[in-house]
Amino acid sequence: MVDSPTRSSGKTREGADSDKSETRSRRNGRDARKMWKEIGDREAGKIRPNSFSSRIKSNRVSNLQLSNYKDIVSPHRGSINSLQVDLTEGRYLLSGASDASAGIFDIQRATNYEGNGLIAKHKCIISVDKQHEKGHKYAISSAIWYPVDTGLFVTGSYDHYIKVWDTNTTQVVMNFKMPGKVYRTAMSTLATSHMLIAAGTEDVQVRLCDIASGAFAHTLSGHRDGVMTVEWSTSSEWVLITGGCDGAIRFWDIRRAGCFLVLDQSQSQLGRRPPVLDRSAANKVSVSKSLSAGQNSLVKPRAPQKKYTNGHGIKQSTIGRMPAKGSARQRLHPGMLSIQDRATAHYGAVTGLKVTEDGMYLLSAGSDSRIKLWDLESGYNTLVNFEMVRLQTSKAIQLAISQDSAHVFVPCMTVVKAFDVWSGKMSHTFRGHYESVNCCWFSSQDQELYTGGSDRQILVWSPCKLITDDMVLILS
Repeated sequence: MVDSPTRSSGKTREGADSDKSETRSRRNGRDARKMWKEIGDREAGKIRPNSFSSRIKSNRVSNLQLSNYKDIVSPHRGSINSLQVDLTEGRYLLSGASDASAGIFDIQRATNYEGNGLIAKHKCIISVDKQHEKGHKYAISSAIWYPVDTGLFVTGSYDHYIKVWDTNTTQVVMNFKMPGKVYRTAMSTLATSHMLIAAGTEDVQVRLCDIASGAFAHTLSGHRDGVMTVEWSTSSEWVLITGGCDGAIRFWDIRRAGCFLVLDQSQSQLGRRPPVLDRSAANKVSVSKSLSAGQNSLVKPRAPQKKYTNGHGIKQSTIGRMPAKGSARQRLHPGMLSIQDRATAHYGAVTGLKVTEDGMYLLSAGSDSRIKLWDLESGYNTLVNFEMVRLQTSKAIQLAISQDSAHVFVPCMTVVKAFDVWSGKMSHTFRGHYESVNCCWFSSQDQELYTGGSDRQILVWSPCKLITDDMVLILS
């Protein structure tokens, strides 16, 4: 007797589900065995502590999935445009949404539990919205923490205002009136000499707002259209990177007038530069070979090594320094300078920027649906071929990068895709949002990914629970 089509399809679905569960359990078993082997190697002294920690964290990142034990209860009634976990404690998540509201969540301590205590619910502990007497009137496009502590946070809105909030009293302590819609704000995590908020707006000028004085420090002119995204360097407190609707990515030393570098997509190099240690080792090998070859010859006195401004015989990075007087850039014909100044990094607006942790590379996303990796020492496009993606074109997107700078997380319409930074290969696709994803933030403390979308939801992507909480405390 032949089974009915419905019954056979049901068996097929049951078989597929069982196959998936078996595959998942086998993968989890392999990961668990690998983890315990590495723990044994660490106990035996075969692996160094830093190497062991980085391997465990890398494994956790590779096992990210939609969390089934942590849930963020979003109070927002509009799309989530910005997310950031505080940089001091790694405990409080700040969000900004299109309904002009901002919320703060305690991601370490749950508000309550459901499902027999298995699912931790994290509700908003502090919120401000349109009903606040000094709240924003239109969409909040950017919400960032004050880098030093959680006592202040900053919001930028389409109502042309940047507001600085006291977290404890939820009161506005400072207002900055901008010339147009605010697309993105940023503060330097390295700054010890200034308290500046860089603001990208629909105006062509980048403005620096000084929290210390409550006034504008100065403006940076060079873009020919609105500035969609801003990002501070992770290697210098004085270097600001901006991406505009004109397709240009500009580097500014905020102590001087004018930008000192404009990235040009036609200037390229193949792949990643060798690490400093590898280059120094190669130099040692070449020197030893030359010495061994000339053992019987007279040894010439070595020329004195040139001293640089840092007091050592090592040349400093060019990022953050203007060319010296009479340099090649200044000797160029004015027409050539004009061509360089009009260089573009993308065929369309630059919608996202992210600097690697070591400050040596920059990732950029554009409305041309391209992701590019730039070498900041040379200013060249590395030609890493990121797989084709479809990106939003009408608004800025917030990229995230893992702690070891190995993976970049990119909002690609309704999904978030993880790419290997150095090869461009896609390693993961995170599906869970029903509408476009606008922002994501990677928490290096817990190796968790937070994403916000136009479906008003904030989703948590956590590693599989193969490692106990005690192990996480040991690693952090």
